[in-house]
Amino acid sequence: MHRIQNYTALARTPARRDALDIIEAGLAAIDTATIVRSTITYRGSILTVGAHSWDLRTFRRVHAIGFGKASCAAAAELERILGDRLNHGIALGTEHRVCQTIDICEASHPLPSERNVELTERLVRQCEGVSSDDLVIVIVSGGGSAMLAWPMSEYAQGVRLYEAANRAGLTIEELNTVRKHISGLKGGGLAKLLYPATVIGIVFSDIPGDAPALVASGPTYPDHTTVADAQAIIDRHRLGSFDLRETPKEPRYFEHVTNIVLASNTVSLDAMAAHARTLGYTAQVIGNDFTGSAQELIHMMRQRSEPHSVVLVGGEARLVIASGGGIGGRNQHVALTAATMLADGQAFAAIASDGRDNGDTAGALVDDSTLERATSCGFSPDTMLQQFNEQPLLAGTGDLVFTGPTGSNVSDLYILLVP
Repeated sequence: MHRIQNYTALARTPARRDALDIIEAGLAAIDTATIVRSTITYRGSILTVGAHSWDLRTFRRVHAIGFGKASCAAAAELERILGDRLNHGIALGTEHRVCQTIDICEASHPLPSERNVELTERLVRQCEGVSSDDLVIVIVSGGGSAMLAWPMSEYAQGVRLYEAANRAGLTIEELNTVRKHISGLKGGGLAKLLYPATVIGIVFSDIPGDAPALVASGPTYPDHTTVADAQAIIDRHRLGSFDLRETPKEPRYFEHVTNIVLASNTVSLDAMAAHARTLGYTAQVIGNDFTGSAQELIHMMRQRSEPHSVVLVGGEARLVIASGGGIGGRNQHVALTAATMLADGQAFAAIASDGRDNGDTAGALVDDSTLERATSCGFSPDTMLQQFNEQPLLAGTGDLVFTGPTGSNVSDLYILLVP
């Protein structure tokens, strides 16, 4: 079975088939349930997460909380591992799932909502009851910035911030810096709430460059930014007025916190490169932290390419949405931009690792014939790009990629394949 649902329809040429196989290797490497099973064990009384271990006999209760796109699958697998040693749990994710102990709830994304605040309030009530002899396992993953929203004042401000950030083209670091300072839980606020319990932060990083303190705006990490830093970003980009608060700075709130990164785009990119080599290509990962424009990305990748090679990049291309009304997503925009720049025989794909590129599609796979097919369907690629209306064109050319929600999230993945 293929992770890409329309694999057969997309695999029209050997180059496209190879690109799809390489993408699937990258998605398989970041499968959340597989990662949890391979990195977390519970034998006797010893819980091991990566290279760290805890004796659960020293704790009165064990709690699990989570938020983000990977939290549903991770929470379900964690419950299976811990069994009846797990006392309480709640996870906010992209789906509702029935578990024995952990209450897995569906929250909204990419915008926060009143429901997200209500769900987070339940999580907060659970956290307020912990003490020094409790262990709290916190599943932190991409999308958590929208799902973990508290107090209610964060909801309205979060919506305004997200919309303003899209218009201004903020980087994820800039966006999450401001998010930390309108929240009661982000930027180490959750660690403060859980103090003095022992906290294990299990992090699935979606941040370009593997900056785990930015994942879900860093609720279990010390925050080194200030209200002044957030205000400077707001002023520089003219985002509007926000009610800012300072994040916890006292070191004691983090003394019993151990954060462990289990997944990142490096894991996926390395798996893609390894599979490309098994197919006979030279393969290189030239970056995992890209945040520039689509044109800069394609130019950089083409400069590093050679015959029979695969060039890989992870990150999030920066878009400034000057006008609304179009249908598409960041990866569709990048892919169609690439289609206007490809040489003979080249194939390019831009894929959202969570399977949702601002909608049901994961992104697109284009090649040197995409523009000809678009023209024959009556589309002007330049016009569609200017209108941020890529999806109708890519649907017409049969270049959209569908995976369904992957339950993972490690930023976007880009591949340039040269036969």
